[in-house]
Amino acid sequence: MKALEIKGLKKSFRSNFLIKKFHILKGIDLEVEKGEIYGFLGPNGAGKTTTIKCIMGLLSPDAGEVLIDGEPAATVKARQRIGFLPENPYFYDYLTAREFLLFSASLFNIPEKEARDKVAALIHRVGLSGHEDLKLRKFSKGMIQRLGLAQALVNDPDLLILDEPFSGLDPVGRKDLRTLILSLREQGKTVFFSSHILQDMELMVDRVGIILDGAIRRQGRLSEMIAHSTQYHEVVCDRISEKALARIQANFALRDGQFILTLASDADVNLVVESIIHNSGRILAVHPVKMTLEDIFFSEMTGGSYGVPTSRSNGTGEPRRPATGGKP
Repeated sequence: MKALEIKGLKKSFRSNFLIKKFHILKGIDLEVEKGEIYGFLGPNGAGKTTTIKCIMGLLSPDAGEVLIDGEPAATVKARQRIGFLPENPYFYDYLTAREFLLFSASLFNIPEKEARDKVAALIHRVGLSGHEDLKLRKFSKGMIQRLGLAQALVNDPDLLILDEPFSGLDPVGRKDLRTLILSLREQGKTVFFSSHILQDMELMVDRVGIILDGAIRRQGRLSEMIAHSTQYHEVVCDRISEKALARIQANFALRDGQFILTLASDADVNLVVESIIHNSGRILAVHPVKMTLEDIFFSEMTGGSYGVPTSRSNGTGEPRRPATGGKP
């Protein structure tokens, strides 16, 4: 049974005068396994927050269904399993952090003594120790994010849904949040979060879904996406002249006395390596350069053209010629 399953989710909105209908979600299908961290990635306006609001019941979809542990997301049983942090949390300014979390615990009928112990532990866990009796109007945006995460954990949820959780956090806060989310996975929790900070997502997620223009463009295990996404190949060599390299293949750069050649395909690698050896050069390394999550994301956005090596300086300031791989 999946922790979260979305089938054929569609959502549209009408303009102010109810004339034109804007289709925001165009049939979203995705599955989140139990105990994994799922990264939901897309540009602004792609439909990430709308999808999350449909999961949480804040919006009613036009079509499709959302299941939490096999239960319809709208049921009380399913809601009790969820912790939620919205993109822009807003809490009552004149409550303290402790008062707010105790109030959140009361919504889940957590006994008072248990709630006080849990709130104290959560305040420490999200890095707000020493601020528990400070009124929220004096909190920074990053502190509000930390508090929002604490309230999302107050009911010890099986599934945590976070909408842009890194927003407003400084580098230390982002690292602390990454550590916390990874610890939740170790406890068997499931985390579904959206973000546009690709570096943080790449360090954490087990699987990723890329949404563009209201549709899932690509999803799967991040490790498999990267393993099967070679951006280009690099050949490192020395003991050969620039003139000889220019005749073999013009896509090269000189670094610390070594030549680094950039090649687009396996066939180019074989031919160029053979040509370098033929010219008495020495091969130091040959390795594929894998695409990062950022490369994969922009490749989807640009229709697959992102990350393909183009002309670089060959040391003369002139653009390089395409690789031919032929012997001189």
